[in-house]
Amino acid sequence: MTLGISGALAKRFIRSPLTPLFLIAALLAGMIALISIPREEEPQISVPMVDIMVAAPGLRAPDAIELVGKPLETIVKSVADVEHVYTFADDHQVMVTARFKVGIDPDSAAVRIHEKVRANYDRIPAGIAEPLIQTRGINDVPSLVLTLSPKPGAAGQWTDQALYELAGKLRTEVAKVDNVGLTFIVGGRPEEIRIAPDPARLAQHGVSLGALMDTVRQATRAFPAGQIRGGGQAIDVTAGRSLTSSTDIGLLALPSASGQAVYVRDVADVIQGPREDQARAWRYASVDGVWSQAPAASLAISKRKGANAVVVSQAVLARVEALKGSLLPDSLDVAVTRDYGATANEKANELLFHLGLATLSIVVLIGLAIGWREAAVTAVVTPTTILLTLFASNLMGYTINRVSLFALIFSIGILVDDAIVMIENIARHW
Repeated sequence: MTLGISGALAKRFIRSPLTPLFLIAALLAGMIALISIPREEEPQISVPMVDIMVAAPGLRAPDAIELVGKPLETIVKSVADVEHVYTFADDHQVMVTARFKVGIDPDSAAVRIHEKVRANYDRIPAGIAEPLIQTRGINDVPSLVLTLSPKPGAAGQWTDQALYELAGKLRTEVAKVDNVGLTFIVGGRPEEIRIAPDPARLAQHGVSLGALMDTVRQATRAFPAGQIRGGGQAIDVTAGRSLTSSTDIGLLALPSASGQAVYVRDVADVIQGPREDQARAWRYASVDGVWSQAPAASLAISKRKGANAVVVSQAVLARVEALKGSLLPDSLDVAVTRDYGATANEKANELLFHLGLATLSIVVLIGLAIGWREAAVTAVVTPTTILLTLFASNLMGYTINRVSLFALIFSIGILVDDAIVMIENIARHW
């Protein structure tokens, strides 16, 4: 009987003493890949988005769209591989977002946008500062979100400002964990100093609004003034000062037409307090059927590209647990409002369970219908095939995510059908 290529290949492996070693090596490699392959919710599909943020002081939203937004749209649309352009405008600011085609390198996309905007910035009205350009991708999606809020009965002890400051400190600690990427705070209100000029008082003291703005702007500047050397040491000297309180700003001297000593506090109200945000975050809790409202601040944490979301989430939560009682007081509740690491791990384990169940079903079916020798072959070959698939995926840089999980689930049916058909025909003809 003349054997074809597949028959000759099968005969060679059947008679080779190295075949069992290959099987053992394949099983070990697959088990290592199963443990080490990263698990995450979102697939690593490169759909780069570039945000172009422009400060437009003094322009209302409709004017900002016409003068800044539309010219920027025209410039960005001329960049190669840009698929969609979105524009958002608010008073005193504009943001244009460019979405590139799938597969474009994010760094290359940012460079293209930067070069095109710089080359055509003469289309933007004079006086508009250069834009801030940032790249966004799938790895910027938070995989873990921690929400800080006072426990029931302790709501009066915490304000939006205090929660924001504590979230900032927690953010610093979390950033020390390996493979933590972008972090940002949602909710809470940071402290700021606001200057509210009074037109009547400005006119009374002969001070213009421009002079007030220039004085405050110049007072916050500092620059190196040289070094003092002595005793084998060199001390850097900085000229200028830092304004840290409303009192410091209120005591700034202003140029006056009358020649009298005029300070900022004489012509404006200097207010130090929480930022006046339009958006607020709250936490609602029910105690004995009574609902209570308390301020909240959420810390969103994303992982770096290629990192295992399960490992990163567990490391961050362990760090947070270690900070309880020191940085995080007992009157504060830290709730996990999103954990893609836990959900990704749960889905991966569920898939592996069903893979094992499908393999067991095939083995039992073939054992009852054909024979236990054929069933033993299936029990070895089917898991080896699945594990080798995971090993190859790990080598190529893929992760276990919702897309790859669907592909593996889809392949189970094909694998089961092929195993049954092939084993049955082998047993029938040979």
